[in-house]
Amino acid sequence: MNKKVLLTGVTGFLGSYLAKELLKIGYEVVALKRKSSSLHRVESIASEITFYDIGDLDFYELFSKREKIDAIIHTSTSYGRNNESVSDIFVANTEFPLRLLDAGSRAGIGLFLNTDTILDKYLNLYALSKNQLLQWGRFFSMHEKIRFGNVRLEHFYGPDDDPTKFSAYVINNCLANTPELRFTKGEQKRDFIYIDDVVSAYIVLLENVDGFSSSFLEFDVGSGKPLSVKEFVKKVHRITASKTNLNFGALPYREGEVMYSEADISGLAALGWECRFDIETGLKLATKQYLE
Repeated sequence: MNKKVLLTGVTGFLGSYLAKELLKIGYEVVALKRKSSSLHRVESIASEITFYDIGDLDFYELFSKREKIDAIIHTSTSYGRNNESVSDIFVANTEFPLRLLDAGSRAGIGLFLNTDTILDKYLNLYALSKNQLLQWGRFFSMHEKIRFGNVRLEHFYGPDDDPTKFSAYVINNCLANTPELRFTKGEQKRDFIYIDDVVSAYIVLLENVDGFSSSFLEFDVGSGKPLSVKEFVKKVHRITASKTNLNFGALPYREGEVMYSEADISGLAALGWECRFDIETGLKLATKQYLE
């Protein structure tokens, strides 16, 4: 019998790519979504997924009576970029997944694979709310209620990304030849990783988790090769043959700005994972559909 995965965020960028790969390699996918969510990212595979609208859904009843779930992969998130209130962000990033974690542990689900951030928890409301769920995950795993895998995800990008994210914002505006883009000096270094490499990391973790004795696992997911924001932007500008004027130094760094971020991918490498797409290849793939 095929293993069954419950996936949150299936209508989003990461979740949709994960759903396609999970189905491709033989997993059954059950997905939670809002009633109002658009299915455009998963339209081609929607008939193969069992959907449940969150609404007033009783998660424990779902897990214990309707669906025999082997693992939960949590990818849904609220970045707080659409004027959400503090409570909205808390509900999306802490309360909702905590309800899943609690119900999953009581129903005997073996794994909760959480999508976390590398950002400092006090940088913004998104990072703080994600950290609060991490603490709950540690608690549940310490008391052997469920195995909690925490994925510290670096800056991922690719086709059909969320347009509010930095990488997509740069790509889309360069493609549109926006007259000018204003940035900080761009000295801060980020670890950019292509979406297909992110998905393969999740699959490696999902299929190797039983080999670990610990109930709490944490892995960085990135390329392991940081690049300055300025270099990233200039690469996008060149690959898209953009006429946009790049104005570096027009904006100040935000308070608490992280100036260097690099994933420690040694844990994933030990499981046989490798980053297959360098930044040049990834950006060409991310822009290919628009340039043909």
